Amino acid sequence: MKLKVLVAGETEVTTGLHVKGFSVYQTGRYEDEMVELREALESGGCEVRHIPNHDAPRHFPTTVQEMQQFNVIVLSDISSDTLLLHPDTLYKSLKTPNRLECLAEYVQAGGGFAMIGGWMSFAGRGGQARYHSTGIEEILPVSIAAIDDRVETPQGVIPKVMTKHDIIAGIPEPWPYFVGYNKLTAKKDSTVVLSCNNDPFLTVAQKGKGRAGAFASDCSPHWASREFLGWEHYGPFWNNFVKWLARG
Repeated sequence: MKLKVLVAGETEVTTGLHVKGFSVYQTGRYEDEMVELREALESGGCEVRHIPNHDAPRHFPTTVQEMQQFNVIVLSDISSDTLLLHPDTLYKSLKTPNRLECLAEYVQAGGGFAMIGGWMSFAGRGGQARYHSTGIEEILPVSIAAIDDRVETPQGVIPKVMTKHDIIAGIPEPWPYFVGYNKLTAKKDSTVVLSCNNDPFLTVAQKGKGRAGAFASDCSPHWASREFLGWEHYGPFWNNFVKWLARG
């Protein structure tokens, strides 16, 4: 049976202002940065549903029962406000479920959950992702800062294996380099599988009947290098990760 994986985030709409002498014009484009991860998981036999950032406020599951349709749920570069502020709450002041608390219940009941790093993950750029002191921090194997937690490493950093684990079985060192990550603190009940500069880079833990993982860097640019995206072990790593989260 195929694993059902829900991934939310990793999209953006960008605009550009162009000034050419006295003339000014604007351009805009939509960017889907989930392509490599989605293709890797689908090639590994997973059934993937991707909810882009702009669709998540309305279409991300609002109940634990809806979440339980999936073996694993992954958040990547999607702020907490995107999930907390359902349009009915933001524009009509109506009560709606707290989806971060629902995710915590989903994991405690046996679901698999992971957060992948980025400017809108964990604390994020300027602290805008804002997962500190939420249900997500409760179930993750790491503590999240209340302020900007980015570590920009333009010189490149290479993760180091800290312990043998099923997630990295058959994946040799050295790993490709990354140009940044979120600075996290591993909790006492967690296992740090990979680290960078003595900071946890891949951390996992059992949470109730479920499992949770935190990957501190990106699955796509800009923190994820082209070397990582083109790495022969890119797909096996992510498939090992979701299989472990889904309890093998």
